[in-house]
Amino acid sequence: MTAFPPRFFVTGEQIDRVMTSFYFRIRRHPVLGPVFAAHVGTDDAAWAAHEAKIGRFWKNAILREGGYEGRPMMVHRNALDILPEHFPLWLALFDDTATNVLPPEAAAAWSAMAHRLGNAFRMGVEDARRPADAVPRLV
Repeated sequence: MTAFPPRFFVTGEQIDRVMTSFYFRIRRHPVLGPVFAAHVGTDDAAWAAHEAKIGRFWKNAILREGGYEGRPMMVHRNALDILPEHFPLWLALFDDTATNVLPPEAAAAWSAMAHRLGNAFRMGVEDARRPADAVPRLV
């Protein structure tokens, strides 16, 4: 089987640094912190495990390394305390973190990918809460 090249140039170590910085900030965010804590927990070991898991997600998505198993859309859809209005906050914090940690080209590429995923998750959350007879919101 032929290996696919990374989607853009970023190293595994850079992904780990973004995860560490991002989740440090998430834990202290007045809106997102409590939502994440409800799912991740409050102790440092639980957060380290979460960072590692999401790091594997991004390493798979960007570097095509494999190693991530999960269903992130279903996790977000099924968590009733994750609201559509959380995604713009999450994306703004992610953009700021990526800009502060990565070279500009890598930050822009990763942020674009995060926005595509974040918007898909937001739409999935909205769809999960939409009454069965309502028309879906597509923007």
